Amino acid sequence: MKTIILCGKLFTAEDEKIHKDMAIVVEDNKITKVTSKKNVNTKGAKVIDLSDQFVMPGLIDGHMHCTSNGDTKRIADYYPTTAEETLNGVVNLKKDLLAGFTTIRDEGCNDFEDVALKKAIEQGKIDGPRMITSGKCLTATGGHSDSRYPYYLEPGAHESLVCDSPDAMRKAARTVFKYGADQIKIMGTGGVMSLGDEPGAPEFTYEEMKAALDVANSRGRMSSVHAHGAEGMKIAMKAGIHSIEHGMLMDDEAITMMAKTGTFLIPTIIAAKAIVDNGVASGIHPENVAKAEMCIKNHYQNLKKCLKKGVKICFGTDAGTPGNYHGQQTREFALMVEAGLPPIYVLQAATIRNASLLRMENEIGSIKEGKLADIVAFKDDPTKDMEVMNHACFVMKDGKVYKK
Repeated sequence: MKTIILCGKLFTAEDEKIHKDMAIVVEDNKITKVTSKKNVNTKGAKVIDLSDQFVMPGLIDGHMHCTSNGDTKRIADYYPTTAEETLNGVVNLKKDLLAGFTTIRDEGCNDFEDVALKKAIEQGKIDGPRMITSGKCLTATGGHSDSRYPYYLEPGAHESLVCDSPDAMRKAARTVFKYGADQIKIMGTGGVMSLGDEPGAPEFTYEEMKAALDVANSRGRMSSVHAHGAEGMKIAMKAGIHSIEHGMLMDDEAITMMAKTGTFLIPTIIAAKAIVDNGVASGIHPENVAKAEMCIKNHYQNLKKCLKKGVKICFGTDAGTPGNYHGQQTREFALMVEAGLPPIYVLQAATIRNASLLRMENEIGSIKEGKLADIVAFKDDPTKDMEVMNHACFVMKDGKVYKK
């Protein structure tokens, strides 16, 4: 059956224009026409009237963790089972979808729960966004997400695949793809929510990084690197990384390299800010809070430099990190504007630019004839006030309405 969506304001994301009094024609799961309201015949069609709303493409979160809940208690104090994490994912992904995220990229799960959840969504068993998965991350001994118990207790229990040589990196990348991940995620520097490492310090040599990326790039697969520090960012770019996550301690040389190589940047402002805002009183370890404060200190200034240089800044939230709850990660929109990025640029970061990041620009990311019918709506114009993005009124994914 043909569905016609009447739009008060329409942002297609194809350009910076906001159109008034438009109509979107949807047949099955595809957009078949985008035109003025006066040019459509609604006879015999299902009509969805969003004439008082701001309509745009489905949102894309380029960095999240679907099985993490945003708990602020110390991560080291509690290790959920695979079953618990999978059930968390079912709940969290539904929240993400209803918040307007029709596509997400999961940036690492303990036991490939993201792969199982993706299959369940595709098979119609559960509701959730379209997913790009990473499976287990690749880290170094003592690096970010090396969450192994003390060696005298249980040497094999850990969150990521721990690698300390090019051969180990190569094997880990192959393992991740073997068990169904879409891309590899590398922990290229220390992190905020791990204890005893330094966010600015690189964890892998160029040879180690390249060994893993050769596997991904030879298969035409994506890759991402958790990298706060400038040196870790540069090593990853020289080795052939696809996207840099966080980049909060970048320097001018790293910014220039990102612009020159076309490497995507996902700044995840909300991840550090939520840790700082919640603070030690919420149960977060003092070391973690101190590192978050250090990382965010110059982040806004660096993002302005990235914008000026032409770096491809995308939208990602790290949802699931402490105080950063699924379904509420839309707060990142206002933070990106606060950092000095233009509102339209930010909306495109979460739509057409993220579609390019995920190599899905022919399928999603804009409202255009032939693309999948991923469409969301908000009560007011977010370019006037980004607070609007926290309250999705309408969500359609793949032609099916999930929120109305």
